[in-house]
Amino acid sequence: MAVIIVSNRLPVKISRKGEKYIFKKSEGGLATGLSSVGDKNWKWIGWPGTIIDKEKDKANLTQELRKQGLIPVYLSRTEIKDFYEGFSNETIWPNFHYFTQFSIYNQAFWESYVKVNQKYCTEILKHARSGDTIWIHDYHLLLLPSLLRQKLKKCQIGFFLHIPFPSYEIFRQIPWHAEILHGLIGADLIGFHTYDYLQYFLDSLSRVLGLNHLGGTLEVDGRAIICDVFPMGINAEMFERAAMSSQVKAFEEKIRKSVGDQKMILSVDRLDYTKGITARLKAFQSFLGKYPEWREKVSLIQILVPSRDSVKQYADLKEEINRIVGEINSDYGTLNWVPVYYFYRSFTFENLVGFYRLADVAMVTPLRDGMNLVAKEYVISRGDQPGSLVLSLLAGASNELPEAIIINPYDHNELRDSIHFALSLPDNEKKERMKRMIANIKRSDVNTWVKFFLNRLDFAAEKQRALKTRLVDRQVIKEIRKEYGIKPDRIFFLDYDGTLTGFKDSPEKAVPDKTLLKLIEKLSKTKENKVVIVSGRNREQLDKWFGKLEIDLVAEHGCVVKRQGAWSDLAEVADEWKADVVEVLKQFTDWTAGTFIEEKTHSLAWHYRKADSRLGLHRSRELINHLRHITAGKNLKVLDGEMVVEVKNAEVNKGRACLSFLKDLPDKSFIFAAGDDWTDEDMFGVLGKNSVTVKVGSNVSLARYTVRSYKEVRGLLRTLLDEKFITDQE
Repeated sequence: MAVIIVSNRLPVKISRKGEKYIFKKSEGGLATGLSSVGDKNWKWIGWPGTIIDKEKDKANLTQELRKQGLIPVYLSRTEIKDFYEGFSNETIWPNFHYFTQFSIYNQAFWESYVKVNQKYCTEILKHARSGDTIWIHDYHLLLLPSLLRQKLKKCQIGFFLHIPFPSYEIFRQIPWHAEILHGLIGADLIGFHTYDYLQYFLDSLSRVLGLNHLGGTLEVDGRAIICDVFPMGINAEMFERAAMSSQVKAFEEKIRKSVGDQKMILSVDRLDYTKGITARLKAFQSFLGKYPEWREKVSLIQILVPSRDSVKQYADLKEEINRIVGEINSDYGTLNWVPVYYFYRSFTFENLVGFYRLADVAMVTPLRDGMNLVAKEYVISRGDQPGSLVLSLLAGASNELPEAIIINPYDHNELRDSIHFALSLPDNEKKERMKRMIANIKRSDVNTWVKFFLNRLDFAAEKQRALKTRLVDRQVIKEIRKEYGIKPDRIFFLDYDGTLTGFKDSPEKAVPDKTLLKLIEKLSKTKENKVVIVSGRNREQLDKWFGKLEIDLVAEHGCVVKRQGAWSDLAEVADEWKADVVEVLKQFTDWTAGTFIEEKTHSLAWHYRKADSRLGLHRSRELINHLRHITAGKNLKVLDGEMVVEVKNAEVNKGRACLSFLKDLPDKSFIFAAGDDWTDEDMFGVLGKNSVTVKVGSNVSLARYTVRSYKEVRGLLRTLLDEKFITDQE
């Protein structure tokens, strides 16, 4: 089986000399990361980074690239303009980095983005085989997972986002935000750098598509999708080896001779408004004013890699950077000292490592960044030399390198004073900080990152197989009937709404019909059987419907239990939290016509089935997020049900209620449970695979079996009583 990497660009830079193509390794974070992990079964698909119009040239280049395991996707000039420069970099990039003032929402850009994602899909389909693993990278290809899923049912598809994912309030400004989410959920595994980005994504799924998760796992079209965090690492060994090479040492000595015996600060950025370059330069300018003792003793090396300087905001940024650098050097420079060494160019890998070795301080201060590997590269390259890293709290790397000097890049004074602090730290403290950061970086290097992601993708496939329940057919019925017949002690745990009745969306209509009552009565009167209705309904409602039957009841998702005709709390549960929560529910009820509050013994429910469907769903998403915030740390659980949001004590659930009944049963009893939503998974989980557990309407579950509707649950119960099993097809 092959692993197919898919990214916007291939990990090479291509130039032409006559009829020959010359390939040079790309310096990008993704390229340096994945290209360091070699495997004969890997293929890489992407744009070669150059426009080629002639079919003959395309054929020749394709042949050369194939020798390196690279498969090109050729883009036209229009596609590069509208897909790459347009939607990718003038719509998604500024929005995801919170620079919405630069976002352009152009229909032609969007249409090109859809078309190019489809073009990548078409190319992948030529090379992918059943069972292959496809790993898609970054914001250029957000639609690709679902496009592939439609065609490749038996491939594992992973997606990793290398930039931040924005909050819902920012993300929804993109007119096609719902389509983007639909595109991503074609993947089996969706990865992010940090927990913040993950939570923003899950929040958007909930608010826009109404999709909820259990521990980061979603259910979509009968598939389990895992969303998780995978902070990207670097090839630490490669940087360590380079740092010790004669080539790097020679470059370091050469630069050291030219700058003299002074402290050096280094910043390495691509020209981009997200990198905080002007704020950093102004902070350095202010630092020289406030701390005159550092003049002629420290210089800043600002390396700026050219990027899109033909675009107006980038050209304006470059012009402002030139102005500030000129101003600093004019105001503070002397014949023997240059405050800022400014390079608008890229450097070779070895020269870049040489700069890392030279720098006493590295300043990595983006205004927003997915990870920022420069921070990690600097730390590893320093080795046992003392050094200080000034790092933006808005870079993903700040979560991994807490020993850095973490600053807010929007706080001018903090940024300015951090330079003085970094330079003034004693060497022993610098070394201790660097030692800890080096250990973290080595422990989670790029090899670990790649293996962890792919292992997690394998786990996602295993989880899907484990959760993939077996459809109840005639063979399954025979097996269940046989087990039922040989075990003299039996217990049935039956959810009500959606499991025994079909009126889940209209609970007021869900009064048990005579046929159901007769079935439950017959089931419970069979000598060896014990029947327990396990519901989210309150005790009064369950008593009204089932109180005359010789069965036990569990109400409010496991909060209260009725045994032998008497109700009791399952456990001592504190209810002081209700006063605060009910005020929030009242507020949302006032805002949303048609909603109402139901107070149960140990829970509160907010129903919106009578409200306008769109408004009700929208308000429920807001309410869930608000409740999760105010209930954090209070041992409460927020349940998102069918047209209802419920808050209850986390100590009780349907699973715990079921266990309380099993204490009195002999070992190897026949245990049957049926349910239809996430609240029933607690029940399936505790009962285990030796029980007959049945999920209604979904094949992604901890249950052993699945049926299509409540009718088949009734039919299965009837067949255990020697009545004919009736399927929906019949």
